[in-house]
Amino acid sequence: MGAEIDDLRERLRSVSDDLADLALVRLRAAVDADDEAPVNEERRLHRARRAVEKAIAVLGEGEG
Repeated sequence: MGAEIDDLRERLRSVSDDLADLALVRLRAAVDADDEAPVNEERRLHRARRAVEKAIAVLGEGEG
């Protein structure tokens, strides 16, 4: 079952990276447009990324 967990953690890392990239795009859009809506979306994406990072950490508990 260890390999399955490792695979899942890698997929979650990929999701985390995608969320970070998208948040950066939204933040740039907010700066360019001087608009609050993309900023709020960026914050939501950041919260989602933190949740994914927590899941990665939980799955890594007990390793080493």
